[in-house]
Amino acid sequence: MVFSAAQLIRRDGVTATGLRDVAEHAGAPRGSLQHYFPGGKEQLVNEAVEWAGRYASKRVARFMAAMSRPTPGRLFEAMVRQWIDEYRTAGFAKGCPVAAATVDCADTVASTRAATAAAFADWRRPLARELAAMGVPSRRADALATLMISSLEGAILMARAERNVRPLRTVARELGPYLDSCVEAAAGGD
Repeated sequence: MVFSAAQLIRRDGVTATGLRDVAEHAGAPRGSLQHYFPGGKEQLVNEAVEWAGRYASKRVARFMAAMSRPTPGRLFEAMVRQWIDEYRTAGFAKGCPVAAATVDCADTVASTRAATAAAFADWRRPLARELAAMGVPSRRADALATLMISSLEGAILMARAERNVRPLRTVARELGPYLDSCVEAAAGGD
């Protein structure tokens, strides 16, 4: 049900996603919602957001594993490519569930604000670790990870609004060389 909630939030936002919709999407009896989510919709949304943060974190590891010669720019390109591929095959109906929950609830529901902040942090931390492992100074890795996520999320919103992958391609093309320029040469290297 958590996965179903995340998928519906990606498409419809939190406000338009009802508990009945989640149960139907999951193929679960409605009574199971109260059993597993005694905190109601707020608990389910928060768990869906937490799931999405863990998913994004795991995607960073998968992108890294797929690259023979990783660079910060190539990592960002892989992050962007995931969305370009989705929009080309499935259309522009879905975005990031963490962003949707942030927009819909962060001002009014403290627990969801905390869940969205934690989800972004769960995504940012492994990204910063990978950047540091590629030679980005540790003091800059977290800031660059924030820049990458912020740029991607903004491009996702613009791509959905325009029904065009152009914003995604643009951020990958423009930000990639800058990210690569942040790698410091190894001490004693050429």
